[in-house]
Amino acid sequence: MQPMAPRQRLMAALRGESVDRPPAATIVSAATYELMDIAGAHLPQVNEEPEAMAALAAATHEVMGYDTVMPVFSVSQEATALGCEVDWERGQRLPVPISHPWADRSAEIRLPAGFPGSFLEERHVRCVLEAIRLLRRRFGERVAIIGKVMGPWTLSYHLYGVQEFLLDTLLDPERVRRSLETLAPVPLLFARAQIEAGADAICWPDHATGDLVRASMYRDFLLPIHNRLVPQVPAPVILHCCGPTADRIRYFREAGFACFHFESQVPPEVAVAEAAGRMRLAGNVNNPQTLLRGTPEDVRAEARRAIAAGVDIIAPECAVPLETPLANMRAIPEACAVNA
Repeated sequence: MQPMAPRQRLMAALRGESVDRPPAATIVSAATYELMDIAGAHLPQVNEEPEAMAALAAATHEVMGYDTVMPVFSVSQEATALGCEVDWERGQRLPVPISHPWADRSAEIRLPAGFPGSFLEERHVRCVLEAIRLLRRRFGERVAIIGKVMGPWTLSYHLYGVQEFLLDTLLDPERVRRSLETLAPVPLLFARAQIEAGADAICWPDHATGDLVRASMYRDFLLPIHNRLVPQVPAPVILHCCGPTADRIRYFREAGFACFHFESQVPPEVAVAEAAGRMRLAGNVNNPQTLLRGTPEDVRAEARRAIAAGVDIIAPECAVPLETPLANMRAIPEACAVNA
């Protein structure tokens, strides 16, 4: 097979077509302190200024050799536009919501006045859209651009508070359903806007993980919403869900996602068996041990295991620790290149 361009390779893999080698992808944040220094783009600017956001994302391809760029380095872009207070100035850490407007049980579950226009005009949301436009102009059709939107389950954590939301799945399931249905338009709106700006595919984190809820919770609460929303996104959608998820992959493959980005708590052989050829897979190089504390050869060995198991797209399992050595991040594309 002739060598493929990065975007061509990634999109073919998402469609389940033959590729010259497995793509190496940044599905979620690949920001590290070393990469920030090289790119000249640092926190908090990379979450607030389009030029800094695009520069850091571009470095994941130009410096580390990945086939993709993914410019959203936080989980909080939507949260701040929906009324959460977010600490964007966390020194050298990634931002998180620090207030939850729906945590008070007397609070009305509704989107802010002016939605959707007010949402798309919020400066952190506009930052993402402009960064994607900058990246498309920089790379043309050569490199794959992955956008990112938080799904309604993850947004419920932000608006509600994780503990309160999870308790209500048992104590007040109707309020949980109202939260999910109220928030359902948000990822669809944001995904479409990112695709219009130039994104080729969308990462969709929705953290109904085995660390927190049973597989039946995903099936009963979230699967019907995914069934309705995902087909309305005019690009491949990559589900990201942290933690142990082997027991719910059979439901994920029914939801319409093109691909599931999974963590190292699921062995790649198990993920491939559960996906049963009905959904592509991306992952699952371990963050805290292999990428952060291991050697490049440790990283290459783990990537090779995923390739041998039949994982379609090789990637870090989740947002990488900011202290991750650059040599370890480069080892994933190196392992993929050997399999050309």
